[in-house]
Amino acid sequence: MSVTIKDVAREAGVSVATVSRVLNGSANVSEASAKLVNDTIQRLNYSPNFLGRNLRKRETNVILVIMPSSEHSLYGSIISGMQDYANKIGYDIISAVSNSTSFVEARQMDMLFNKTVDGAVLLGTQFSAKELNEMSRGYNIALCCEGVEGADVLTVAVNDEQAGYDAAKALIDLGHKKIALISVNSDAVSSRKRENGYIRALKDNGIEIRQEYIWHNTYDYINGALAMEQFMSLPDRPTAVFAVSDLLAAAAIRKATDMGLCVGKDVSVMGFDNITMCEMFIPSISTVAQPCRKMGEFVIKKLIDNINSDIKDAHYYNLDHEVILRASTGRRIS
Repeated sequence: MSVTIKDVAREAGVSVATVSRVLNGSANVSEASAKLVNDTIQRLNYSPNFLGRNLRKRETNVILVIMPSSEHSLYGSIISGMQDYANKIGYDIISAVSNSTSFVEARQMDMLFNKTVDGAVLLGTQFSAKELNEMSRGYNIALCCEGVEGADVLTVAVNDEQAGYDAAKALIDLGHKKIALISVNSDAVSSRKRENGYIRALKDNGIEIRQEYIWHNTYDYINGALAMEQFMSLPDRPTAVFAVSDLLAAAAIRKATDMGLCVGKDVSVMGFDNITMCEMFIPSISTVAQPCRKMGEFVIKKLIDNINSDIKDAHYYNLDHEVILRASTGRRIS
């Protein structure tokens, strides 16, 4: 049988309330009583059931993070930032993967609804704005990396439209006028805004929007290759390609290389996210970097502030992005 708080109290000759106060660090205990209790705890090798106690207090000091996928280093970097901040203030982060499936995500959110965790961060979600708004009235939730239009919920992301604009503008500044886009058929706000930024950059610089230069499918790796194959089959090929994710950019680069093209010279490719593989890929991939660790730290700080406050912050925070030019975009063309 494991030692209980009652055993400690009986052995020390004090009340259970006194033991509880010592465990909670209460100042309302004499030094002599505190020493007696702590000595007894050590002698009996008592291990307090903090989870049970915190659940009774309806506090767990645990935050749930739900990822749409486990195959994206972007999410790992964000969660590392979350853990850095959470560890400093005595919170823990647990993660789950929904595989972008609504019923799985809903089941995982039961951890929040039954008070197993104090709050939840969604790195992309299947919930609608209406559902998120209803949840936020009774629970502490936040969105990170991917916002939801109409959701009055704490959100931390980059300004995806401006980031898309800056990516396309970087290609324009390298001398490109025939710039293609690999985008997705998705309800995701981020991809739509990145496409809007691309279109705005071309319009601002007097460059025609050519529908044959715009590819829509899914985020699956194969679609970057299919897009590049389609673009290179055109009579008037694009000289540069902007992909709304690094995985799509990597696939496009691989396909171009397989077709005998020199990426960075014959065609330039720009990605988005700055995942780990960008620097290791050959050629290294130019991209838009999201401040992943900073986003993780920031969203956890704001969420914990909400947990401990009666006034909830539902602001949409945009953190700074950065365009990083590497070998895949080569040098300025003449």
